[in-house]
Amino acid sequence: MITRRSLLATGGVLAATGALSSAAPAATAAAEPGAGLPTRNPLVEQRADPFITPPTDGMYYLTGSVPEYDRVVIRGASTLDGLTAARERTIWRRPSSGTMGGYIWAPELHRIDGKWYVYFAAGDKDEPFRIRTYVLESPNADPREGGWVLRGQMVTAWDTFTLDATTFAHRGKRYFLWAQSEPGIATNSNLYIAEMASPLALKSAPVRIATPTLSWEVQGFKVNEGPAVLVRNGRVFVTYSASATDARYCMGLLTADENANLLDARSWTKSPNPVFTTHVPTSQYGPGHNSFTTVGSTDVLVYHARDYRDITGDPLFDPNRHTRVQKLHWNADGTPSFGVPVGRGGPIVRLSPVDAPSLVVRHYEYRLRVDGNVRELADSQFRFVPGFLGGGTVALQSVNFPDRYVRVDGDVIRIDPFEDTDAYGRAASFVRVPGLADGGAVSLRAGADTYLAHDNGRVVLSRPGRDRDARRRATFRLE
Repeated sequence: MITRRSLLATGGVLAATGALSSAAPAATAAAEPGAGLPTRNPLVEQRADPFITPPTDGMYYLTGSVPEYDRVVIRGASTLDGLTAARERTIWRRPSSGTMGGYIWAPELHRIDGKWYVYFAAGDKDEPFRIRTYVLESPNADPREGGWVLRGQMVTAWDTFTLDATTFAHRGKRYFLWAQSEPGIATNSNLYIAEMASPLALKSAPVRIATPTLSWEVQGFKVNEGPAVLVRNGRVFVTYSASATDARYCMGLLTADENANLLDARSWTKSPNPVFTTHVPTSQYGPGHNSFTTVGSTDVLVYHARDYRDITGDPLFDPNRHTRVQKLHWNADGTPSFGVPVGRGGPIVRLSPVDAPSLVVRHYEYRLRVDGNVRELADSQFRFVPGFLGGGTVALQSVNFPDRYVRVDGDVIRIDPFEDTDAYGRAASFVRVPGLADGGAVSLRAGADTYLAHDNGRVVLSRPGRDRDARRRATFRLE
């Protein structure tokens, strides 16, 4: 039997979906949303600065920084989940001396005009922090194969500290976007954009579009780095990372209209607050250096984070920045909603009542209610985990407060901290059954004939019986 004590022994969350399915009869299981999204977190351990390609010829490819900072690696799989166990290939290794013989950081893999390109940062053997950006090229269809050729350094306006290059095409032009230290500006790195003449060279002069000036961008170091691009909803969004690579590391957001001149610094607006930060309740520290991919029509956020705050020595040499992925959501105004780094565990769901499909269940001041346009995304995210009454029951665990579970407290439905009592177990365990009004959805039975239900913005206990409208209110689709 799966109990609360066994959950605590494995970190307090369900490690894989198999344990849940063993705790609930197959007849009661509804498919989790987001087929193809990973069922595990982290996805790959000890791979920082992760970059996962969009699906290409049925494959996803992952590259990132290795703890030794000595090589460029690529792994591939037909699903994101498959990347966890996929064999990794080394496509390039630093020389034993001279140029590029130092630290190798943050490779990105791009398919351009029928060839693969890897843009990466490298220091020199005698000056490992003399970081510049270089490019590798391969004509092969599969980037894991050999045949990679070093095409040299990506030359910018200044021969200074340069890293974290990415590229994207928009409106018939290809752009290069990167981080660099500019002479005369007292920062570690700023963000720049230029049009490309080819995958190997720039066409235009660099335009500075972001400088670390806000308090959350200058913790430890004055850093804007790791840009990633997503064009959606009439806008060009650029996420970036800021501050030192410890628990203060976080993500910011730049936005431009999709019709704007992207080479005009005035086209870009910086959000005043970070969009993705350390979240202590989920034990996720220093999330950042992200990329984006997709599963079907779903956008997926790819990033690294550690499971602990305290680091001995330079955080740059702590190896445990792990690759993680989670669904990227969107606000009603078309802006991205990142939520919190969700931490270890299985799939994440949102529950939307059938009678109000534009709304979702969320907690507010620890009480459950039903709202629309929930900008505090993580307040509306839950995990199904084994219930506290043994086989056949489930519990709903809060994602942003994983020590709390949905619990019936009289006529109030709350998320409350776990208590190792029979009373808590009864109040926080449910039987998950096919939806009373839609067999592809779910209903959560709390007693012999009582169910969680939506009632004018509240979540309540209800006895729907055979009443059609009441059964709709007690049925929830999983998003």
